[in-house]
Amino acid sequence: MNAMTNADRDPWARLQNLTPARIALGRAGGSQRTVSVLDFRLAHARARDAVHARFDIDALAQQLAADGLDTARLATAVDDRSAFLRRPDLGRRLAVDSRAFLQRQQAAWGARDLAVIISDGHSAAAAMRHAASVVSVLVEQLTVSGWTIYPILLVPFARVKLQDEIGVILGARHTLMLLGERPGLGSPDSLGAYFTHRPAAANTDADRNCVSNIRAEGTPPSAAAAKLARLLAASARLGISGVALKDLAPPDQLSQVNG
Repeated sequence: MNAMTNADRDPWARLQNLTPARIALGRAGGSQRTVSVLDFRLAHARARDAVHARFDIDALAQQLAADGLDTARLATAVDDRSAFLRRPDLGRRLAVDSRAFLQRQQAAWGARDLAVIISDGHSAAAAMRHAASVVSVLVEQLTVSGWTIYPILLVPFARVKLQDEIGVILGARHTLMLLGERPGLGSPDSLGAYFTHRPAAANTDADRNCVSNIRAEGTPPSAAAAKLARLLAASARLGISGVALKDLAPPDQLSQVNG
């Protein structure tokens, strides 16, 4: 008699081949199996580590420099990771010195089409692993289309809303922020990209577009860059962003982006 497979014993187990979600875990008596408990604890530990990991700006700047991209460094009103987690409002505004620096640079840089900001957010690992790859491909595609781009701005402890203050000071037509998303139990290194047309202090999340889950197991960096380039081009052409801007790419392009 052939031995029964796990799928034979529990038809739900077949779904494990279709999703990384924690389903069909089985049980040992009235409890979870030891392997399931240990896997959950490991995923939780990785998520916590992602939140508290150090953002290595020097290494990221070197990655971008290797692709020929200039960078500039800014700071928010946050002093440390604890304050970042407890005071979201402080991550939404620049430190006084950084604000003054941008105001001085505005005249030197002039008005440009796009300001790109990279931050660790809730996962330094996401920014370190994926941001440079996305930005390098995106900048190459946009510059070919005639876009002018500021030096890439590296800002620890930033929130998405910070892009509005930066955009207003610089007079940028668009701002794009890439930062680590809140880690899931299966995705501690997921990067999010948020862009806004005509940044303004009054903007809300409804005025932004987002490409999320940028990582090898989600939307690969090259596909994310292509999608962002397409959406930014549409945003510039129509003069809108946020809920008013829809991704009208053919289904085959969407499937390629989403893997």
